[in-house]
Amino acid sequence: MFTQKRLLLGFLISFTSIIIFLLINHYAGLNLPEALLIPFRWLPIIIFLFYALKKKNLTTWIFFSMLAGIEFGYDLPLVAKEMNVVSQVFIRLVKTIIAPLLFGTLVTGIAGHADLRQVGRMGWKSILYFEIVSTIALFIGLFAINISGAGHGVTVPAAMTQGTLPAVQSQSWRDIVLHIFPENIAKSIAEGQVLQIVVFSILFGIAVAMVKEQYRAPMLRFTESLTAVMFKFTNMIMLFAPFAVFSAIAYSVGHMGLQVLLNLFQLLATLYVSLIAFLILVLLPILLFLKIPVKNFIRAVSEPATIAFATTSSESALPRAIENMEKFGVPRKIVAFVIPTGYSFNLDGTTLYLAIASIFVANMAGIHLSFDMQIVMMLTLMLTSKGVAGVPRASLVILLGTAASFGLPTWPIFIILGIDELMDMARTATNVIGNCLATIVIARWEGEFDYDKARNLNLESEE
Repeated sequence: MFTQKRLLLGFLISFTSIIIFLLINHYAGLNLPEALLIPFRWLPIIIFLFYALKKKNLTTWIFFSMLAGIEFGYDLPLVAKEMNVVSQVFIRLVKTIIAPLLFGTLVTGIAGHADLRQVGRMGWKSILYFEIVSTIALFIGLFAINISGAGHGVTVPAAMTQGTLPAVQSQSWRDIVLHIFPENIAKSIAEGQVLQIVVFSILFGIAVAMVKEQYRAPMLRFTESLTAVMFKFTNMIMLFAPFAVFSAIAYSVGHMGLQVLLNLFQLLATLYVSLIAFLILVLLPILLFLKIPVKNFIRAVSEPATIAFATTSSESALPRAIENMEKFGVPRKIVAFVIPTGYSFNLDGTTLYLAIASIFVANMAGIHLSFDMQIVMMLTLMLTSKGVAGVPRASLVILLGTAASFGLPTWPIFIILGIDELMDMARTATNVIGNCLATIVIARWEGEFDYDKARNLNLESEE
């Protein structure tokens, strides 16, 4: 009968065949009717549906939803444009998880399992690691954009160079520092300010650790119970993830179409190739150096990374990332501290994207930047890209600020915004993978990483 391996092989063969057939139809000018092409395009997706039914794995269902969403958005763009509400519902539900989950895990970890000195150690070790890795990402992006030359002689639709940029407020260093600390925890939760929630939870956990046992014990029981309930709540919400992914991808394709991929293929290819290079040349050697089981690490991060890719939201992947890395052998106290902190200071994908986008703006405007000037620009980005993840449209703030500082025009940014969602998918997934790896690095540095759990990974979603 149709085993998993046969179905997967059938999908790969049919998918490859359809791609070759569509390329021949396009470049050979066959111009076959769309009514004939649609069933051919749906064939590999239907085969993968049967594979997903056999596999019974959430990550597999999410990947199926991405494939089906692309085709649905292309075939029925008018319907797809109205489907974004489904993915927005999912993201809203996930946002309700983040604050109580972070509060419970951090307070339990600090007050119940960690000494206060360890909190300080984890802090400086995390910042040091974040700084080194994100700086490497910057220079990989710089190298990639200089090799590809994306932006030189690109013809883009006139509509993509018109309109107004979204309103953003410039951020001084004082604003950035103040943004770290909450003025009202309820306001921070309502606005989804992850870093402020982390700061409050750390201080609260330290306070709990310092009070007498008669006061500490009830609070620890409450936070432990809260954490357990929120993990179960996460599992419930994640069952909705495939539907959210389908609607998000369908909306993106229906809204922008696939033609934009051809017009700006060089820019997209530069970003995607450089992000893959970063994963292979930087993150993979770190895994190998620490002797981490690479295959199991991929299993652990595949689901949160796929969710982040499809929804373009790091927040939507945060609960599952925390849960999976704990199952991978990282203590809860370290996971709960490093991942949320990394969402503000370890945005590897976003940092790499900023390097590419900054030089792309200059290339589009026909402005030649010397190597010395590019290095100065990278050093500027190295400073300005830290600690502004909680700022609305942070990457746009940084990009506009960099353009103004180096005398670059802003009109090429319209073009970047036109495909920003496609670029955001890749950089957000890379951010999530980078932060998951950071938890392993810090746990290994603290001597608390559980290699047995990593080697015998058991994800609840795969049981």
